[in-house]
This record gives sequence, C-alpha cells and structure tokens, in this order.
Amino acid sequence: MADLSGKIHKLNLKNPVMLASGTCGFAEEINDFYDVSQVGGIFLKGTTLRNRDGNEYPRMAETASGMLNAVGLQNKGVDYFIETTYPKIKDYNTPLIVNVNGSTVEEYIELTEKINELDKIPAIELNISCPNVKEGGMAFGITCPGAEAVTREVRRVYDKTLIVKLSPNVTDVSEIAKAVEGQGADSVSLVNTFLGMAIDSATRKPLLSTITGGLSGPAIKPIALRMVWQVAQAVKIPVIGIGGIINTADAIEFLLAGASAVQVGTGLFKDPFIPLEIIEGMKKYLEEHRLNNITDLIGGLQM
Repeated sequence: MADLSGKIHKLNLKNPVMLASGTCGFAEEINDFYDVSQVGGIFLKGTTLRNRDGNEYPRMAETASGMLNAVGLQNKGVDYFIETTYPKIKDYNTPLIVNVNGSTVEEYIELTEKINELDKIPAIELNISCPNVKEGGMAFGITCPGAEAVTREVRRVYDKTLIVKLSPNVTDVSEIAKAVEGQGADSVSLVNTFLGMAIDSATRKPLLSTITGGLSGPAIKPIALRMVWQVAQAVKIPVIGIGGIINTADAIEFLLAGASAVQVGTGLFKDPFIPLEIIEGMKKYLEEHRLNNITDLIGGLQM
C-alpha cells in the first residue's frame, strides 16, 4: 500500500499535502466541506499580537491564472485566537501551525511566547515578509541580517518546530534560507506572494486600494518551483513548497524539486477539495511507478 507519511522536524505528517495560511481561515471554514483532519497539516490565518482591521477595500483582484491580494493580515489578535478560536479547533487530528507576524522583533517575541503555551499547536510559521517599522518599513525577510535577527530572537523563546516563511521578492532566496537555518529554523516554507499590481484601464485607477499587492496562483508556479529547487540544494533542513499548486502533477513536481511537503493556497478558492484530490492522486502515482513511500520522490529530479 502506498505510504504518504513523512516528517517536518518533529511534525509527523500523514501525507505531505497541507493548507496554506491566508486561504483556509482557521480551519473551520474548510471543515464545513470535509474533515480537515485528512490533510497533512493546516497553516492557520496570519495572526498578530493585536487586532488588525486590514487594508481598505478593494483588496483583491483577479489576474490571468492567479490573483492579487492586499488583505493586510486582518485578524482579531492572538488573545482572541487563544480564548475563542483555539478551543474550537485544537482537537483536529492534524498538525495546526500558527502563522506568526509582527512589525518589530519585540512583537514577534511576545506573540510567539503566547503561542508557545498552547499544547495543541506543535509549530509556528514565522512570516518574515512583514514590514520592520524600525527600519522604515522594509520587510525583515529581504535581507540576511533582518531575517537572522527575527529568527534568532524567536528561536530563543520557542521550543517547538519553527518554520520560517520566505519572501520571493529578493535577489537570492537561497542566501536568506541559509541565514535562517543558521539561526535555528527547523524548516523553511516558500514562496510567499510576489509583489504585483493591476490597473483598470477604463477608470485609469489601480484595482487595489494599496496600489500593489501579493500575486499568487498558477501564474507563479514556475518561479516558485525554481526557488524551491534552489533552496533545497542550499539547506539541510526540510523545505515546504508553495506556489500555484492545483493538482497532483504540480505537487509531485515540487517534491521532485526537493520539497518535503507542499501547501495548497489560492487553489482552495477555486475548489476546496483540491487537497483531497492531490492526496488520492499521489497514492495512484506511487502505485503506477511502483514506489512504496512518497518520501522516495523528495529531491528525485533526474538531470
């Protein structure tokens, strides 16, 4: 029988198909369609130390083979999550990973310390694409010193699995990956969205209130795949691939490029059942290719 199980540091995965942060809410929404415990893991909606209302509307725009978003990390803050959301989702039978965000290193630390106390949250995904307000709004994750600083300080207060989510809006993502690995990251996930924009030619105005936003969906897959391949060769820690995955073939490609697991994101807006279809497709793929375990595919790209 095909074995889809795997591991990301201390996280035991029943399969390598996970749900991406920002596309599945806090898991309850997808659980209305099917038992979310069937997927390999769930990266919960981005959480901040305090309530954030997000950006003004419009903050989403459809593009060719993808979408732009500028939601702005809308959430009710970590205390609300702990008191109200966590009790309702903590017993899902799959790893729940909180996507942690901050505008200063101190915010990251305080938020992480609160999450570290939750028994049923075995990992965090450290989003270092947030603007460092002390450095004029430049994202932590676009320089090695910035990425190192926040990873080092979060590692100091967090004793579970630390996954760092990398920004693709850099010159060499593998250098950032090596930087966070050196500061104690247990895994990296990539890619986050690419910076893009859209204009309404009729009104001559931007389609997003923020003018620019994050591009995701199938349009970014070839670039995301290339970056995952580069990072997988540069680090020894597990890599989680993200970017335009909407079917089994997409997911298999990321594994062959070196990813140990994948996240399905924008595809959920089109069809929330895509993760289950990929899981079944992976079983068939292993059987057809006479492979026993999905881990046999990791980094199996033939040159």
